[in-house]
Amino acid sequence: MIKLIASDLDGTLLQNGAQQLTEQVIPYIKRLKEMGIVFVAASGRQYANLQRLFEPVKNEISYICENGALVVNEGKILHKTIINKELGEEILVDIRQKEGCEILLSGMNTSYLEPKTNEYAHRMQYIVKNNVTIVKDILEVTEDYLKISVYEREGINNSEEYFRDKWKDKVTVVTSGTEWLDMISLGTNKGNAMKVLQETFHILPEETMAFGDNYNDVEMLKNAGYSYAMNSGKKDIINLSRFSTNRVEDILAKVLNGEIK
Repeated sequence: MIKLIASDLDGTLLQNGAQQLTEQVIPYIKRLKEMGIVFVAASGRQYANLQRLFEPVKNEISYICENGALVVNEGKILHKTIINKELGEEILVDIRQKEGCEILLSGMNTSYLEPKTNEYAHRMQYIVKNNVTIVKDILEVTEDYLKISVYEREGINNSEEYFRDKWKDKVTVVTSGTEWLDMISLGTNKGNAMKVLQETFHILPEETMAFGDNYNDVEMLKNAGYSYAMNSGKKDIINLSRFSTNRVEDILAKVLNGEIK
C-alpha cells in the first residue's frame, strides 16, 4: 500500500518552465492526506519558495529542500547538512570568475545573490519568486551554506563538465533542469533525505512512490518501490525507473481512484 508520495518540481510537477502548480494538484494533495498518504515536495528549491507554491496545503505536506540539504515536516527541521565554509568560499570564487555563470548561495531562509546582470536578479525575485538577498560581496555572508548553485542562462551543459571535474571529490554535484548545477555536501541527496521521512513516518521503500526527471532525482527514485520518470526527462532517469508518465497528476488520480495501491 502506498503511504508516501514524493515529487520533484521543475521538469516534473512543474513542466515547460511553469512557476505555478496546475489546478488539480492542491485538491489531489488534500484527498491524499484524507487517505493517510504523506505528500512530499522534493526539490532543489528553497523552503520558502516551496511553501509559497503549496500555500493552501503548506502545513499539510513535507519538504525535501535544496536537493536534500534540508528536510522539514510541519515546520520542524528533521535534517540539515551544510558545506564547509572554507570549501564553499573557494567554490563561490570559482563561479564568480567563470564567464556567463551566476551564483546562488542558499541559506536557511534566503538565497544570496551577487548578480552579474539585472536579468538574473529579476528572474530570481519575480519569476522564480525566491526569498532573495542581494549582496556586493558573497564572501561576506555569515550563515551556514546549505547549497551553492550555478545558473547559466545559455545552458548549464556549457560549464557542467568544468565544475563537476573540479569539485566532484569534495561536494555532491548534480544538475537541476537545463540551466542549473547544484553543489551540496558529500552524501547529501534527495534519496537520503527521503529516508529521513520514511524513518520518521515508519514507511518502507516499497510503500513509497516518487517522481523525477533529472540526475538530482536518482537516489530518490532508487529508494521508491513505485518510481516514475517523466517521459520528457533524461534517458538515464527513464531507464532506471520502473514506470514513466507524461504528468504526475495522471498517476495521482489513479492512486486516488484506487487503480494503483
